[in-house]
Amino acid sequence: MINRTVSSVEEALEGVKSGMTFMVGGFGLSGIPENSIAQLVKTGITDLTCISNNAGVDDFGLGLLLQGKQIKKMISSYVGENDKFERQMLSGELEVDLIPQGTLAERCRAAQAGIPAFFTPAGYGTEVAEGKEVRDFKGKPHILEHAFQADFAFVKAWKGDEAGNLIFKGTARNFNPVMAGAATITVAEVEELVPAGTLDPNQIHIPGIFVKRIFQGAKYEKRIEQRTVRQRD
Repeated sequence: MINRTVSSVEEALEGVKSGMTFMVGGFGLSGIPENSIAQLVKTGITDLTCISNNAGVDDFGLGLLLQGKQIKKMISSYVGENDKFERQMLSGELEVDLIPQGTLAERCRAAQAGIPAFFTPAGYGTEVAEGKEVRDFKGKPHILEHAFQADFAFVKAWKGDEAGNLIFKGTARNFNPVMAGAATITVAEVEELVPAGTLDPNQIHIPGIFVKRIFQGAKYEKRIEQRTVRQRD
């Protein structure tokens, strides 16, 4: 049985370098690879291109990499609740590609499936379509989008086994499944790591073939990005 486990987050991130392109799973603060991001901050690498739906908040998740100005470019669909993201984008310190959320997901999935490009109607007639090939399908214009090319994909799952099989929980499933296997090296961190053969095959969301390295994370905070409560009577 193939064993994809590594003993630490440091070992999981071997080979990361400045100037690389990373995919980072999660949506807001849900399902983000907290341990991997924290370790990337410690490495001090810079000039990174990050593909992620957004950058979380100022002092958590990808916001930590923005604090140290380690990210050169963000490819996202939403600026979100991160003031540093917004400020760096508006000041020109940070390059930003804002693209439709469905296109972001499909460009990840296309890379995972080995599909180099695809046509989509999303973004036609807007700045998103500038400089891109346009074709009509059934009388409707579509623009050509290319699959992402990334060096590492960092994803977070609820459970995983030694062979790299992953199960996600609830909304933490989000972008994680389409990013797994969509980069040269996929690193998965999990809340619970179990022996191979323990997981029910019918419950597995991502097979281990898409994962290169897996480790059990620690001290997950599971913050709430926006807390809204009903006024007391």
